[in-house]
Amino acid sequence: QVQLVESGGGLVQAGGSLRLSCAASRRTFSWYHLGWFRQAPGKEREFVAAITWSGSSIYYAESVKDRFTISRDNAKATVYLQMNSLKPEDTAVYFCAAAPSPSGSSWYERAEQYGYWGQGTQVTVSS
Repeated sequence: QVQLVESGGGLVQAGGSLRLSCAASRRTFSWYHLGWFRQAPGKEREFVAAITWSGSSIYYAESVKDRFTISRDNAKATVYLQMNSLKPEDTAVYFCAAAPSPSGSSWYERAEQYGYWGQGTQVTVSS
């Protein structure tokens, strides 16, 4: 079992930045691929970014590419999401998730591939 706890959300003006963190409870954190998803009110949860266990492969949704950066520190059992040039449409609850053994192409953007989820942190971008 892996417990994930997000932090760093808040209210920011359009064009601003936030850095989300997600701390894991288990030292085997380094074995898991990790992802960030978000869910806006009335919308389905959507993929934002993912990083493999080694950090050798990174994936982004088109809507956040060149603005968001995912990274991980296995020694600290933490994954980060640096969000720059924020837009009002980025407003959502952001969730981190861990995938122990994903499979298939484009596994990273499929929520069902992730076995563990955090509780989410609210990000609100005002115009």
